[in-house]
Amino acid sequence: MSLARRELADRMAEAASEFLASLDVGQRAAASWTFPSDDERRRWFYTPTDHGGVPLADLTPGQQRLAMRLLARGLSTAGYVTASTIIGLENVLDAVEGWTSAFDRERGRDPTRYYVRVFGEPPSGTWAWRFGGHHISIHHTVLDGEAHSCTPCFLGADPASSPLLGPHPLRPLAGAEDLARDLVRSLDDAQRARAVISAVAPPDVIGGNRSKVSDGDLLVPRSDIWRQSTGLPRQRVDAQGATTENDAGQSFEALRLSIHDGPPKGVPATALTAAQQEMLRALLAVYVGRVPEELADVEAEKYAGDRLDHFAFAWAGGLEPGQPHYYRVQGPRVLVEYDNTQRDVNHIHAVWRDPDGDFGEDVLAHHHRTAH
Repeated sequence: MSLARRELADRMAEAASEFLASLDVGQRAAASWTFPSDDERRRWFYTPTDHGGVPLADLTPGQQRLAMRLLARGLSTAGYVTASTIIGLENVLDAVEGWTSAFDRERGRDPTRYYVRVFGEPPSGTWAWRFGGHHISIHHTVLDGEAHSCTPCFLGADPASSPLLGPHPLRPLAGAEDLARDLVRSLDDAQRARAVISAVAPPDVIGGNRSKVSDGDLLVPRSDIWRQSTGLPRQRVDAQGATTENDAGQSFEALRLSIHDGPPKGVPATALTAAQQEMLRALLAVYVGRVPEELADVEAEKYAGDRLDHFAFAWAGGLEPGQPHYYRVQGPRVLVEYDNTQRDVNHIHAVWRDPDGDFGEDVLAHHHRTAH
């Protein structure tokens, strides 16, 4: 039993309870579901679709504050600032697209279309919550009053780089991009031959929004990463995705996830120098650093010391800034995927997952076996 993770769960429960208590009957019906509600709880998105729950648009300013406070409880300070910036980018993206995107609603790029749903009744022993909208999908599971699972954890940015007044652009996911590029460019010829698994990057992260990633997974059809209609026929949405793949000029067989069978693809950490291994640890820290330190410290143990020996780093696409690129870091209980290929290489998707424990499935399964 971890006192730190119990105290974290208490803080999340307090924020979730106050949020739920502020809602009227209709709002609560959308925001509060029973636990586990597995089919819905394991369903997640990163597109500007209905993520399930009550949207910020349907809340009063005071209720919105409580929703954002809950989000902050599930993230580190840097993670919360990054997520808040990503939400604000919806206004920037609306301008980039000429104020025209609608999808199936009046305004397609809308910073109030972020959704909150709580599963169960905090502070009861076992419950879960999520916060999601375009380019954000945060999930937490509490078991017996202790915070356990914080994956899938998705952050994206569109635009990935935007101008600010002064010499420095706004790049909310700069660390995820720059540290990985520094690592791949540090590799010698032999290391790079193992790390670069394709000269062409896929148009998105391979795992997509699957509830569970598995060996042999290939790119998810474009329409499946939406809960509802985008305002376009499904065939057209899938055709757009297929066109992107055809333009990439390759089959994505080379980018199979290989979660369970054999070692992960790419250059193994054992083939890296000590300095390069530290670069890999720094890259992983960008992802686990999204969540409060009570959880980040536990996650960092997965690649501490010689445990990193079981990890590998894979890259696809160009090595220079502005060239489409993708990378993956994979090891026991860790899968990181990053992609920057869309919108003229100015649109990042970056997700961190636990293939065996997303949505708390490992601890919930163990709890079920031992409690019955």
